[in-house]
Amino acid sequence: MNNNVAVVILAAGKGSRMKSDLPKALMPVCGKPMIRHILNTVENMKVSEVVVVTSKDGDLVRQEIVPHKYCIQEQQLGTGHAVACAHEALKNFDGKVLVVYCDHPIITQQTFERALNKLDEGYSIVVLGFYPQDAARYGRLKMNGDELEKIVEYKDATEEEKNIGFCNSGVMAFDAKVLFDLLSHLKNNNAAGEYYLTDTIEIARQKGLKCSAIETSAEEVAGANTQEELAQLEKFLLARSA
Repeated sequence: MNNNVAVVILAAGKGSRMKSDLPKALMPVCGKPMIRHILNTVENMKVSEVVVVTSKDGDLVRQEIVPHKYCIQEQQLGTGHAVACAHEALKNFDGKVLVVYCDHPIITQQTFERALNKLDEGYSIVVLGFYPQDAARYGRLKMNGDELEKIVEYKDATEEEKNIGFCNSGVMAFDAKVLFDLLSHLKNNNAAGEYYLTDTIEIARQKGLKCSAIETSAEEVAGANTQEELAQLEKFLLARSA
């Protein structure tokens, strides 16, 4: 399976909330840059392509990811725009594409492979979901049986949708044959003026494509935007290896 898998790692963030000069992707967890944990995992999966989306001034990140490919997101115009920046690097690729964020370093190979395998059941997009203790700031995954109907941001959710506990981790697996077509239909008519990767669910369903989600633990998909969250990730990782 994995030799027909490409991984796109979104690593253009500056990590200003970390109070460090290092780019977010290079902040250390258990002595290794966050992005190195992800690279080690996907290299172990023997995927065929890795493309890292970096910022214009992301030289340090580009040095860290050698020999893998990179592309540059000239302006930070949202997650959908970031993935679209990888189009040239993947223009002839027709397998499965896994989209991962550089600040989610402890997701396991088994979880990535579960998401990728779910595509084989006839789905064009599979989202990695979880049940957090406090769901308030996360997008909700609105399911109908095994089908994902849409991802609703908390601020846009109805009262009924706010009661949904199943949340979006951000990690998504795509059929490469439809990914860049879906991205080309994204609009930025939202408060932030950004192109959201999550909007591909609605576009896919309008095209008659099927979407789904699988569950993993909140601990595994924990991200890090602050030094405190970095310390929590280290705690999770040390507990796992104990």
